[in-house]
Amino acid sequence: MHLERLTLILEIVGQKGEATVTEICAHSDLPKPSAYRLVQDLVSVGLLEPVGRGQFTIGTRLKGITHSDNSDRTLLELIAPTLKQAAKQFGTAFFLSRLRGKSVEIIHVETPDTGVSYLHPGLGKRPLHACSCSKAIAAFSPELFSTGEIEGRLRAYTEFTLTDVHDLEAEFETIRQRGFAECVEEIERGMCSVAAPLAPSGPGATLSIGATGSVRVFTPEFRKTLGPQITQIAREVSTLLGWGIKQDTRIESLS
Repeated sequence: MHLERLTLILEIVGQKGEATVTEICAHSDLPKPSAYRLVQDLVSVGLLEPVGRGQFTIGTRLKGITHSDNSDRTLLELIAPTLKQAAKQFGTAFFLSRLRGKSVEIIHVETPDTGVSYLHPGLGKRPLHACSCSKAIAAFSPELFSTGEIEGRLRAYTEFTLTDVHDLEAEFETIRQRGFAECVEEIERGMCSVAAPLAPSGPGATLSIGATGSVRVFTPEFRKTLGPQITQIAREVSTLLGWGIKQDTRIESLS
C-alpha cells in the first residue's frame, strides 16, 4: 500500500512535469498530510526535486533510471500539430486527455481556424463514466473500476448519463470492440464527443484523443464516420511516439 502511494505520486508528477502537493491530492485522493509526508520521502532519496515555491518535479536520480520523458510538455510537442491539423480538417475542436492518478483530465485542446463555429470542451478532470475521453481510457483499463466501490455512486449529470454499473460495463465492451467511445449529452445537454485511446494497451492506453461538437453537427451518421478516423489518427500518433501498436482486427475492419 505504501509503495503504491509512492508510485502514484511519481506518476502524477511525471505526467504533469511539475506539481504541488494540492495537485497531487486532487488526482490521488490522498489526504494532504499523507501526500506531503510521502513527497518529502521521495525528495529525500532523489526521486523528486523541489522547484519553485511548493512545486516538485521528477528528480535527477529517477530521470537517470528511466531515460524517458512522458510529461505533458514533451507529449504535446509531438501531438499538438496532429490535433491542429485534425481540427482544421474536420472543423471541430480536438482534445488530448490522459489518465492522471485515478482520474482522466483533458490537458490540451486545438480549435479550427477555418471560421467554422465550434464548441470548446474546456480543460480539466472528467468523470470516468460520462465523457468519451474518460470512457475511451477506462474501457481498456478495467482496474479503474471496482464494481463494489462505485455501485450506486455514479452521478447523473443529465438524463442520458449511465449510472448503472452493468450498463456501463456493457458500453465498455462495445468501446473495446469498435475502438472508440462516444458521449451523447451525457455530461452536458446539447454536447457530444468521440474519442479513442492512443493504443489498446501499454502507455497509449492511458491517453486518448477526441473531438467534440453540438448534437446538431455530431449526428449518429457523423459519429459513425468520425470514430474510426479518430482511431486511425490515434494509432498514427502512438507510432509517432515510438510506442508501436499491435494490430487489432476489430479496429482494422472499421478503418
